[in-house]
Amino acid sequence: MAIAYLSLGSNKGDRIGYVQQAASLLGADENITIVRSSAFYESEPWNMNTSTWFVNAVVEIKTKYSPKELLEACQRIEKQLGREKKTTSNYEDRTIDIDIMFYNKDIVNEEDLVIPHKYVHLRAFTLVPMMELNADFVHPVLHKTIIEMHNDLENPEMVFLYGTRVDF
Repeated sequence: MAIAYLSLGSNKGDRIGYVQQAASLLGADENITIVRSSAFYESEPWNMNTSTWFVNAVVEIKTKYSPKELLEACQRIEKQLGREKKTTSNYEDRTIDIDIMFYNKDIVNEEDLVIPHKYVHLRAFTLVPMMELNADFVHPVLHKTIIEMHNDLENPEMVFLYGTRVDF
């Protein structure tokens, strides 16, 4: 089984509820076992023209899926939770966004799938929750730990939200 880290985020509607539902649906998949979840964080939109802040979390999973199959499973859950197809090339508000941050230490570079996620090292909203789960994980391309990447951020601040956590 592979170990993967998924970033979950929502800035539309019941933000906490959508992140919780996404984690529950991931855990209900027979090919995915959720090992643990970070706390939930609230973060300012990154590279978006919106005023609605995100609720974010990271989950560590074990999966029998290949990276491509895992992407398809994540996209099915996004659709099930009301995620709409993008109408522009810009980021848009969404009920749920599930990104594969890491899959083992694999490097995947395909047209519709890049692992590690191409922006993981630039986003406090992925690095802070990831630090809870595996601060010493080494990015297989940049060869830096999660802590080192976080220390490199220009703006590493985040707001802790309620201590909410999904228990499995």
